[in-house]
Amino acid sequence: MKFEIDYIEKLAKVLADNSLTEISLEDGDQAITIRKETFTGAPVAVAAAPAPVASAQPQAAPAEAKEEVKKGKPLTSPMVGTFYMAPSPDAKPFVEVGQTVKQGDVVCIVEAMKLMNEIESEFSGTVTEICVKDGQPVEFGQVLMYIE
Repeated sequence: MKFEIDYIEKLAKVLADNSLTEISLEDGDQAITIRKETFTGAPVAVAAAPAPVASAQPQAAPAEAKEEVKKGKPLTSPMVGTFYMAPSPDAKPFVEVGQTVKQGDVVCIVEAMKLMNEIESEFSGTVTEICVKDGQPVEFGQVLMYIE
């Protein structure tokens, strides 16, 4: 096997040292994914949530209203990385709200471990909302935009 144990341990260390949740590598016909499940964050969020109960309830109504405004299917990040709307800082964004895209069109880039990964639309439609700002870190499964 090409991926030796000490190499895998080094990848696990990179994962831990850089606060990453997942690393995926491919080498020819072999692939490896190292994923760190993070359950420690949930109890902290649950413990913090009861304190601002009074302010959380008024915020619930606007959050529900936002969900009604969001139309279309969510396009999610396939990996952990940094979101970019354009191929370079001085270039025009791949897509903008109101723009029509086709399945397979490149809509953004997610940089992971110095690799620029072009993210393609999984379906055709109109971009109704872009949920992430340019240069913002994104998590695996995080909604990047909605396409109706």
